Amino acid sequence: MKKLFFSVSLLIFLQAKAQIDPVKYPTYTSVDDALKSGKTVYSMSFRGKAMFNLPVEIQKFNSVFFLNLMENKFEKMDESIFKLKELTILNLNENSIKYIPDEIAELHKLESFSINLNNLTHINPNLAKLKKLKTIHLDANNLNVFPEALLEIPGLEEINLQGNQISFIAKDLDKIKNLKSLNLSSNQINDLGKLEFPGALKYLELQQNSIAELPDGLFRSKELEFLNLSQNNIKEISPKVKGLKNVVSMNLANNQLKDLPSEFSQLKNLKTLILTGNPIEKSTLEKLKKMIPETQIYF
Repeated sequence: MKKLFFSVSLLIFLQAKAQIDPVKYPTYTSVDDALKSGKTVYSMSFRGKAMFNLPVEIQKFNSVFFLNLMENKFEKMDESIFKLKELTILNLNENSIKYIPDEIAELHKLESFSINLNNLTHINPNLAKLKKLKTIHLDANNLNVFPEALLEIPGLEEINLQGNQISFIAKDLDKIKNLKSLNLSSNQINDLGKLEFPGALKYLELQQNSIAELPDGLFRSKELEFLNLSQNNIKEISPKVKGLKNVVSMNLANNQLKDLPSEFSQLKNLKTLILTGNPIEKSTLEKLKKMIPETQIYF
């Protein structure tokens, strides 16, 4: 599992680091170097150092806003982390952390929290107190329900829960008003019920689940641009698909689709449609090509 998500974790780290000016905010990789610098320390990385604990001296650097602890041997979140009150970006990917402690609520300025490839089975409700949190990555853990604490953070813009064991999604998902990107791929979802999605949602990934039917709420996602529903058990798409006015790319590969409704012709912004691995006859495919001539269909 760790190898499968390594590239994802690396990408997340690079994206976070891209937010830091390396000249203005040099990243220190040892406490000794940071102490010797005589400068205010804003960014630190202890990636891949086989650490079980942080040196207590790190608490002296109360200006640190970026901390990268990925690829270590942490079994719990070191208490020194919670002393860094300016912390804005925290990366704990690829450790062996089993739970998030109550003290997580002390990181009032945290905006990006990445804890992929760990051993989490549930999410501490105190996470809901991080009102400035915009991005959270919980990929490849052992979660079996959508973390309800996230519903209490309306400012969240990106949630990644790929590669867990989630079978149930909270019905109040639309409470996360600012959510733009949601990744629930590679889980165990088979029923979306009457789920409503946040109005600001632009990217939705639900591939590699067991979804058989799509809720009407999905087709009310007027801002949605990228939709991935590949590798599910979907047999038909509702005519209400016409509600996806801004969709640019739709991946429906490897489902059970034999045809698509004529309402696809109303999706004027649809540039890419992937239908590989569906039992669609050639004559039906030709009909679809004529119906949406401006769309590139892959079959």
